[in-house]
Amino acid sequence: MGENGAQAFLHGFILAIGLILPLGVQNLFVFTQGALQPKLFDAFPVVIAAAVCDTLLILLSVQGVSLLLMNFGFFKMILIGSGVVFLCYMGWLTWHNTSEQGSDEDAKTFSLKQQIVFAVTVSLLNPHAVLDTVGVIGTSSVSYAGADKLFFTAACIAVSWIWFFSLAALGRTMGSRDWYSRSFAAINRVSAVFMWGSASYMLYSAV
Repeated sequence: MGENGAQAFLHGFILAIGLILPLGVQNLFVFTQGALQPKLFDAFPVVIAAAVCDTLLILLSVQGVSLLLMNFGFFKMILIGSGVVFLCYMGWLTWHNTSEQGSDEDAKTFSLKQQIVFAVTVSLLNPHAVLDTVGVIGTSSVSYAGADKLFFTAACIAVSWIWFFSLAALGRTMGSRDWYSRSFAAINRVSAVFMWGSASYMLYSAV
């Protein structure tokens, strides 16, 4: 890796960290699944699904799909509309998921299929995440070509995979604490309000 390649990799790494760090629905879902699943390994499906979706978005952005979304308002409105509906639905499910973690009666952890479906939808139907990826990463990648663009893209993808695995691990650590189990219902309701608030903000921004 030459000097230009190293600069491209560093640029992609820092840029991706800046985009992925803020608290959002995708991060919240990965963290929550890490906390709820009995073992960290059981949360891997949601981690892998979220990371694969991010990888797909990054690759599409770098290949120029960002221009399609940024220049055609129709596609953007479809994305936002789908995201609003999905966030409202996720908020409703989360609000009603108030059973205490570890309860033998009804400790509501997502099944393998639910983890994958929800992770994919929360990644691909999250307008802010998609528009940030295609708008910021896609636009930034235009500055590079050849191997340098490859290094830039690889750095962005690496951040996603490292971040989601770390987030799930942090969730598992927090989920093993007694205070988390006692506060499970309250945490879920705060998460639901956050999702509804995100949906409302997106709808307001679109209007």
